[in-house]
Amino acid sequence: MHLIFATHNKNKVFEVTKLVSKDHEILNLSDINYSEDIPETGDTLEENALLKARFIHKIFNKNCFSDDSGLEIESLNNEPGVYSARYAGEEKSDEANMNKVLEKLNGSHSRSAQFRTVIVLIIAGKEYLFEGIIKGKIAVKKKGSNGFGYDPIFIPNGFIKTFAEMSIEEKNLISHRAIAIKKLTAFLNKLPE
Repeated sequence: MHLIFATHNKNKVFEVTKLVSKDHEILNLSDINYSEDIPETGDTLEENALLKARFIHKIFNKNCFSDDSGLEIESLNNEPGVYSARYAGEEKSDEANMNKVLEKLNGSHSRSAQFRTVIVLIIAGKEYLFEGIIKGKIAVKKKGSNGFGYDPIFIPNGFIKTFAEMSIEEKNLISHRAIAIKKLTAFLNKLPE
């Protein structure tokens, strides 16, 4: 089955293709020659995931899915949340976003956080929602060079290293996106041929 992943983010596509069964071919927006940005005007991760999936489904009328993910920091009233990609400004700079988080938490002992992913699948015209959450804490400084986004400052519970210090295989065993994608894959695998 062909599934359009409504994203331009190559890092997300790489993670997802490592998790999804080979029976499902994942096409990103570049694969279908769609280069425009999809409006993300929702106030929640769920709203943004729905907006993106519906937007692509309306244009191409194909089975598709989208995700929206956010870092939610307890002591910052769950910021950056839905604004994670643009936390430090519209240019979507991972470095600036991490620096803003570290600056806001400077001297704070309350560093509890969670990564949350919401995936919306539209298949045969019906919408399905899957969620993945991984709890952890924010490191005092950036560590590691793997991954993307806030990975260098997020330490999942039960670990002493950040997502960015883990291999893609290690991260994909526990990450928020992996949890949601595994739910999506389990659902897809139950569908009739």
